Parts: sequence; structure tokens; C-alpha cells
Amino acid sequence: MTNSERYKIEAKARVLKALAHPTRLFIIDKLKVRTHCVCELTELVGADTSTVSKHLSILKHVGLVESRKEGTMVHYSLADECVVKCVGCLGEIVHRQLERQVASLADDA
Repeated sequence: MTNSERYKIEAKARVLKALAHPTRLFIIDKLKVRTHCVCELTELVGADTSTVSKHLSILKHVGLVESRKEGTMVHYSLADECVVKCVGCLGEIVHRQLERQVASLADDA
């Protein structure tokens, strides 16, 4: 593997690692609908502000979300719509996996 290939693979792994948390997937799901301030996301997630801010920081660090400040409020939005496709594909994979499990259980019955 070349250095360039390694860098690209590691960058992809960092993005996947950032997505690999239920709260961060939930945040992405909410941001695909509209921009939210930290206070709104805190209420939706049901966690304290520092926890939600840490999750947002992780997502921002890998380029999945962006922020803009308005006065004392920080608003977050998706940095790129392709993350919606990515998360959608994950949902399809899970759906197919569940269908296979149900079919397997039906075959065993």
C-alpha cells in the first residue's frame, strides 16, 4: 500500500469512526432535516450541552457538519449532503440483514 493509499484509507476510517456512535447518527438524522442550534440538539438528544458539543466537535473535525455563530448561539448543519446518502446506505444494509435473519428463522421453524 502506498502512502497516498494509506492516507485515504485512514481518512475514510476516521469518518466511519465519527459516525460509529448512536448519538452522532441521531444528530446527523436531525441535521438532514434542518439546521439546529446546540440548545435544540441538546433537548432532542436528551443529554447535557457539553456531551452534545463533544459529539458535534467530532463530527465537525471530520468534515461532516459545519457551524455558524449568531450572537451567542451556534447553529450546526450538514457540511455535505453526501453524508445523508452514506447513512441511508447503512440503513439499507441493516434492513437487508434483518430480512435475512427473519428468513433464516422462518426456515428453521
